[in-house]
Amino acid sequence: MSHANFSIFDLQPGRLVLDRFRISKPLRQSGLSAAFEAQDEQAGAAESRCALVVFSGALFEGAKQAEEFRATWKPWTRAKSAHLARVREVLALPGHGTMLVVDSSDGIPLKEILRKRGALTPSEVHALGLQLADALEAIHEQKLIHGDIKPQNILVAEREGGLHATLVDGGITTGMWSAKHLGEHTALIGTPYYAPVEQFGGESPDRQSDIYNVSTVLFECATGVLPWPGKTLLEVFQAKLDRSEPSMKRRAPKCDVPAALESAIVKGLLADRDERYVNATELRESLAAVALEE
Repeated sequence: MSHANFSIFDLQPGRLVLDRFRISKPLRQSGLSAAFEAQDEQAGAAESRCALVVFSGALFEGAKQAEEFRATWKPWTRAKSAHLARVREVLALPGHGTMLVVDSSDGIPLKEILRKRGALTPSEVHALGLQLADALEAIHEQKLIHGDIKPQNILVAEREGGLHATLVDGGITTGMWSAKHLGEHTALIGTPYYAPVEQFGGESPDRQSDIYNVSTVLFECATGVLPWPGKTLLEVFQAKLDRSEPSMKRRAPKCDVPAALESAIVKGLLADRDERYVNATELRESLAAVALEE
């Protein structure tokens, strides 16, 4: 059901949206959506804090396409992990718009942490890897694909037990792909630096591309740099075609990453997809087997 009393001008701090959500502040924005922190005034205290992810109706070619896009979000309400921002509700807005009501997540984007620190400690990388693998398992169990995992889409909070990661904005690119009936091959979506080589040829994201994304993020966390050199799309693509394993020492000579941790991460980055992890459980188990010295 569409909500006729919604206006794009309501998406400002202090304003009430849909007679229910009080906007607190903007969170993030991409070419496809904008997210806002809000308070759900119809929810109990434990559920009142939330995030609203809004998609303009201009993204869609009519009501049918918008409804198909909303339908792609229903399985996301069943994907549950302590490291995944849960989708609570999917609401229709006037003019074919869509609003997701999502659990609010503490922390700042991992991108900001890497910009300040350059690299994380091996124990922090190890912990984040296990957490992100857990989020992927929850997503893939529902036959879903995140489609664009990168440091900007990982929120990290400092807690008593260490860093706590939450994966956000899953399903946006893949949901749009599906609703627009783009088929199995189209232009590269997601972020080229974190995408496997087969996506440069137009293949749609899948479980292995999600794992490749996470492995790239972990490599960057461990070294402070991406696994492949190159400043242009073509240079990055050519570097990804190299069938030799990416080397942390080669990319960051001063880094000190245990060999077992490097091996667990690099297996998700091999040029030949048949040599990579088949699923997120394999990634998690490989990381869990790494014993780090205290």
